[in-house]
Amino acid sequence: MNWFKHLLDIIYPRSCEACGESLLGGENLICINCLVNLPRTNSHIIQRESISKKFWGKIPVSNTLSFLKFSKKGKVQQLLHGLKYGNKPELGKSLGQLYGTDLKEVELEKKIDILIGVPLHPTKLQQRGYNQADCIAEGLSLAMGIPMEKSAVIRITHTNSQTKKTRFERFQNVENIFKIVDVEKIKGKRIAIVDDVLTTGSTIESLAIALLNEGCKEISVVTIASAV
Repeated sequence: MNWFKHLLDIIYPRSCEACGESLLGGENLICINCLVNLPRTNSHIIQRESISKKFWGKIPVSNTLSFLKFSKKGKVQQLLHGLKYGNKPELGKSLGQLYGTDLKEVELEKKIDILIGVPLHPTKLQQRGYNQADCIAEGLSLAMGIPMEKSAVIRITHTNSQTKKTRFERFQNVENIFKIVDVEKIKGKRIAIVDDVLTTGSTIESLAIALLNEGCKEISVVTIASAV
């Protein structure tokens, strides 16, 4: 059936989500050139203080890991934009699998019991049709064999945009926006919070506090990108 795929590529050319160039027959979502040259942080091998310090003095985080370096107008931003606004949930799953393969090298699966994607408010979920953090968590789960948990936590407040807020205003904006609805699923568990990009960390911090207050044993943070 390879000839049929090649024919489809001619009639309906597919483009790389990172660079926009046409994909070849064996490529999927991201071209080989972009895959090889993605700006990896390698924070699973060498601790990146610029990433981990976002939570210093705020919440106890055992592991703070980001796959790629984020830069404005760069390929990583293009990928995340496609994931969040381009109706490309499969891109999140693919990126999660890619990162999960890297994380298996350091046996991270032995340090985490469950993965929880940062929940979206039901209104935002209905608008987008999927939660990009859950898509990433699904890919990580497939690669590392760590179960996902999608029903234990809900987002109860629909927040305003964080873009132009200060660090303090961002935290105020997301304070107490999550609710644990099934304590037994998170109590005593080592949980990795999963999201697409780590900026100030305010939303993740709020979720971590909610989890820790209900008996979560340990928090890790895993994101696809971070400004470093």
